[in-house]
Amino acid sequence: MSSLLQVNAELGQLLQQLQSPDNNVRSQAEEVLQNQWVSQRPEWLLMGLAEQIASSTDVSLRSFAAVIFRRIASKTIKTASAENVDLFISLSQEHGVEIRKKLLEILMTETDKNVRNKISDAVAEIARQYYDSASSNSWSELLGVLFNLSQDSDAAKREVAFRVFTTTPGIIEKQHEEPVAQAFAQAFKDASVSVRLAAMEAFASFFRNLSKKNQVKYFGLLPEVLNILPPIKDSQDSDDLSKALVALIDLAESSPKMFKPVFNILVQFSISVIQDKELSDLCRQNALELMATFADYAPSMCKKDPNYTQDMITQCLSLMTDLGEDDDDAAEWLAADDLDDQESDQNHVAGEHCMDRLANKLGGLVVLHPTFTWLPRMMTSPAWRDRHAALMAISAISEGCREQMMGELKQVLELVVPALKDPHPRVRWAGCNALGQMSTDFAPTMQKVHYDQVLTALLPVLDSPEARVKSHAAAALVNFCEEAEKDVLEPYLDGLLNKLYNLLLSEKRYVQEQALSTIATIADAAEKAFARYYDTLMPNLVGVLQRENDKEYRLLRAKAMECATLIALAVGAERLGNDAIMLVQVLGGIQDSVTEPDDPQAQYLMHCWGRMCRVMGKNFLPCLPKVMPPLLELASAKADIQLLDDDEQVERFQQEEGWELVPLRGKTIGIRTSSMEDKHMAIELLVVYAQVLEGEFAPHADEIMEKIALPGLAFFFHDPVRFVSAKLVPQLLSCVKKAYGPQSEQLGALWLKTADKLLEVLSAEPAVDTLAEMYQCFYESVEVIGRTCLTDAHLARFIESVTSTLEDYKDRVAQREEEHQGVGPDDVEDDAEEILMAIEDDQTLLSDMNKAFHCVFKYHGDAFLPHWERLLMVYKGFLQSDDPTQRQWGLCIMDDVLEYCGARSGQYSEMISEALIRGCQDPSPAIRQAAAYGIGVAARHGGEQWAPFLGGSLQYLFQLMQVPDARNEDNVYATENACAAIAKILHFNNSTVPQPHDQIIAEWFNYLPISNDEEAAPYAYLYLTELISKQHPVVTSQGQAQRIFVYVAKALEGEALSGQNAARVVEATKTLLAATNTDPTPLLQQFSPEAVQTIWAHFG
Repeated sequence: MSSLLQVNAELGQLLQQLQSPDNNVRSQAEEVLQNQWVSQRPEWLLMGLAEQIASSTDVSLRSFAAVIFRRIASKTIKTASAENVDLFISLSQEHGVEIRKKLLEILMTETDKNVRNKISDAVAEIARQYYDSASSNSWSELLGVLFNLSQDSDAAKREVAFRVFTTTPGIIEKQHEEPVAQAFAQAFKDASVSVRLAAMEAFASFFRNLSKKNQVKYFGLLPEVLNILPPIKDSQDSDDLSKALVALIDLAESSPKMFKPVFNILVQFSISVIQDKELSDLCRQNALELMATFADYAPSMCKKDPNYTQDMITQCLSLMTDLGEDDDDAAEWLAADDLDDQESDQNHVAGEHCMDRLANKLGGLVVLHPTFTWLPRMMTSPAWRDRHAALMAISAISEGCREQMMGELKQVLELVVPALKDPHPRVRWAGCNALGQMSTDFAPTMQKVHYDQVLTALLPVLDSPEARVKSHAAAALVNFCEEAEKDVLEPYLDGLLNKLYNLLLSEKRYVQEQALSTIATIADAAEKAFARYYDTLMPNLVGVLQRENDKEYRLLRAKAMECATLIALAVGAERLGNDAIMLVQVLGGIQDSVTEPDDPQAQYLMHCWGRMCRVMGKNFLPCLPKVMPPLLELASAKADIQLLDDDEQVERFQQEEGWELVPLRGKTIGIRTSSMEDKHMAIELLVVYAQVLEGEFAPHADEIMEKIALPGLAFFFHDPVRFVSAKLVPQLLSCVKKAYGPQSEQLGALWLKTADKLLEVLSAEPAVDTLAEMYQCFYESVEVIGRTCLTDAHLARFIESVTSTLEDYKDRVAQREEEHQGVGPDDVEDDAEEILMAIEDDQTLLSDMNKAFHCVFKYHGDAFLPHWERLLMVYKGFLQSDDPTQRQWGLCIMDDVLEYCGARSGQYSEMISEALIRGCQDPSPAIRQAAAYGIGVAARHGGEQWAPFLGGSLQYLFQLMQVPDARNEDNVYATENACAAIAKILHFNNSTVPQPHDQIIAEWFNYLPISNDEEAAPYAYLYLTELISKQHPVVTSQGQAQRIFVYVAKALEGEALSGQNAARVVEATKTLLAATNTDPTPLLQQFSPEAVQTIWAHFG
C-alpha cells in the first residue's frame, strides 16, 4: 500500500473529530467515515487505523483507533451476489494478509495493557470471521503467534494470548487435544495470577464450545483449575477471586458432572468464601452463585453431598440477616420514596434468591427440614434482622416446597401472622411479604381455607403508621384477591374498601398508587358484588383523572385509570350506564395530553381502552379514531437493536433497564426489550378489538394484516410478539369474513397474501414451541376461510414444510436417545425435567401439525392425497413406532383420510386396517380411542369396500371395552368411542356384521352409557332412538326403558348430549317411557339436585 503517510494524516484528523465533544463535528465525522472510507476504501481505512495504533504516542488515540478498527472490521456488507458477509473477509486476499500482518505486529509490540486488550479484541474479531465463514482463506499463522505469545517471558503478552482464545475459542477447538491440554495445564501454573485467570476464562470458553463427548477428554484438567483458587483467597484479593469463580460458574453450567470427584472439596471451599466477611460482597455472592449453579444443573449431586444442603441453607439465612446496616431503626428505609431502588445487589437479596432456587431445584423433601430447624429460633430472636430473614425465607421457599408445606399451612401461618404485630416495621413488612407470597404459592387453599386468618391479619396493618408497611399490606392483598372467589371476599369488602379508601388520602404517592392497584384487583375478583361501592369510588377516581395534571402525578393517574376501567369491567355496561361515555371522554383527554415518550400513562391507556371495548362492545366503535393511531404506531414498531463495540458499552447497557444483551458470532447485540413488550401489548389489544368488534373492525384488517400481523410472525427478536401475531391473523380473517361474507373478494384477496406468508413461516421457523404456534395459526386460519382455499402449489409447500418439520423432529428424538445412552441414574434424574419439557414441546408440535392435516383434509378432501402420499413411509414408520406419541399421530392422520377421502381411502386399506386393529389393542388409552374413532369413521364414510374390515373389527371393539377399569378417567374416552363405533357400524355399514344382529345389538346395549365424549355420544344415542322407533326387542321392555332413561339422563348431566340431538333422543325416550308405562321419578334419586334440575329441563 502506498500513500500511507497521507492516509495517516487524514485519519489522524478524522479520529480527533470522531472524539469531539461537539455533536455537529462528531456527526459530520461519522458521515465522512462511512461515505468516504467504509464505503469507498475499507482496506485503506483498516490499514491506516493499524498504522495509527502502531505510530501514535497518544494512548487514548491508540485505544480509540483499536475500537474503531474492530467496529469497522465487523460491519456486515452485501456482496455483488447480494450475500451478507463480514467486511474484513470481503477484502481482497492481498489486502487481508497485509492488514493481518500489521495487526499481529502491533499486538506483539504494544506496551499499554488497555490498548493491547483492545487490539486483541480486534484480532479475535477477524479470527472469528475466518473460522465462521465457509471461505477457503484462513489465518493459519495466528495460532502460532498466539502460542508464542503464551510462552513469552512477558506475563502481559501471555495473558493477551489467552484473552484472544477466550473471545474466539474456535481457533483452538479444531486443533489436537494433547497440545491444547498441555498449554492450559502450563498456564494454570503460571507465576502470574493474571495469566492463570486469563487461562481459566479461555478454558471455560473453549470447554463450553465442545460437544459433551469431547468435554470428557479435558476433565483431568479440573484439579489444576481448582488449585488456582486457594492462593488467591489467601491473598484476600476479592476481584481476582471473583473472576476465578465466574469462570468456574461457566464450567459448572457446561458440565457439572465433571466436578463430581472433587465436589465436596469445592463445597467446603465455596462455603468458606461465603463466610469470609473480609472479602467483598460481590466475591461472596459469586461463591454463592457457583453453589446455586450446581443446584440448577446437578441437583442429585448436591442432594448426595454430606455438607451441601445444610451449609448452603445456613449461609443463605446468614446472608439474609445482612441488611439495614447503619439503619437499625429503619429510619432511612422508611424515608425512601423510590421503592424501585431495591437493594438488589446486597447480600440479603442474594440469600433470598438462592433459597428460592434451592427449594425449586432440590425440592421440599430436601430443603424444608434443615430450613425449619432454624426458622422457629430466628422468629423468637431479639434481633429484628433474624426475624426478618426467617419471614423472607418462608417467602423464598414456599413455591419449591409447596407440596410439603401445603399440609402444614396452619402451623406456618402461626409463625407468620404474629409478625404483623412486630415492633419493628421491617419485620411487619416481611410478614406482609410472606402472606402475599403464600397467597400466590398456596392458592387456592389459602383463599378457601385460611381466608379469615389472612384477611383479619392484613386489615389492621393497613392502618400502620409507616407508609411502606401499609403499602406492602395492600400489595399482599393483591396476591390474595387475585386467586379469591367473590363469595369469600364479599363479607370483607366493607372493611377492606374503607381502609383502602383511607390510603388514597395518604401523603405518600406510592401508597395512593398501591391502594388503587389493590382496589382494582378487588373489583376484578368481586365482580358484580362491587357495584354497591361504585357510587363512592368512581367519582373520586374521575376526580383524580381530571385534577392531577402535574408530571409527578402521572403514575397515580395511570393507576386511577386502571382502577376505574377494571371497576367498569367488574360492574358491567348496565351499571356503568352513561358513565361509560364520560369515562372514554376523560381517557381521550388524557391521551391528548400525553406528549413525552416516558409517560407511564401511555401504556396504561392502551389497556384501559381495551377494557372499555370489552365493556361497551359495539358501542365502542366511535372511540376507534382516537384509539387506533397510537396503538398502530406501537404495534408497528421496529426492533431497537444496538451493536455494542466494547466491554465499556456492554457494561453500560447491562446497567440500563429494558435491554437484553445477546452474544452473536463474537459480538454483543443489545435489544431494547421494553419497546418489544409495548409492541406485544399493542398487538394483544388488536386481538381484543378484533374479537369484540368482529365485522365492524374489518376496515382496519387489511392494513393491520400487511403491516403488523404477518411481519409479526417473523419478528425473531421477541417470541411473545410472534405468538400474539399468530393469534391475530385468524381473528382478522374472521372480521373480514363476518363483514363481507365467506365468498367475498375482500376475504379472498386477504387470504391470498396471508396463505403465502403462513406457509413461508412454517418452512423457516427453528424454535419448536414457536413452530407449534405457527401451525395453530395456519389451521385456525384455514378453518376461518371454511372452504377449499389452498392451491395445488400451496398444498405442495405445506407438505414440504411438514417434511422438514418431521425430519427435525426425528433428529431431536435420535439425539435424546443418543444422549441417554450410558448415562448414570443421577444424570437421568437431573435432566428429567428438561427432557420432559422438550418431549412435551414435541408432542404439542405434532398435535398442532395433526390439526393442520385435519383442516386441510376437511376442506380439500382427496385433492390433498397426491401431496400427502409423499410421506407414506413416514406414516408407516410412525404407526409402527415404539413411541406412543408417534403411533397416535399416525393413527389420527389415517382417521382424517378415512373421514374426508371417501372411497379413495380404500387405496390405503391394508396399512390403515392393520393400524386400526393394532390400535384397538394398544396399551395407550389415547391410541385405543383414536383407533376406535377411526373404525367408526370407516363405517360412516368408507363405503362398501370397508364392510369386510368393519365386520371383523367388532370383536376388537368389544375387547377394547372390556379392559380393566374401562370407565376410569384414563380409559373412558376410548371405551365410549368404541361404543359409538359399534353403533356407527350397525347403523351405516352392517352388511358383514355377523348374524344374528340382535345378539350384537344386545351386547352393545350393555356398554352404554356415553356421558363424557360429546362427539361420540350423538351417534350412540341416535342409533338407540332408531331402535326405539323400530320397537326393537332389545329396548321395549320396562326394565330396558328404565336403563335407557338413566343412560340418557347421564348423558344430559355430563353435557354429552345437547341441542337438537338431545331433543330427538329425549323425545324418543319419553315415547318409550309412555309405551312401557314407566315412571322415571324414582330413578332420579341417584342424581344430584343440580343434575335433576338439568334432566327435568330437557324432559319437561
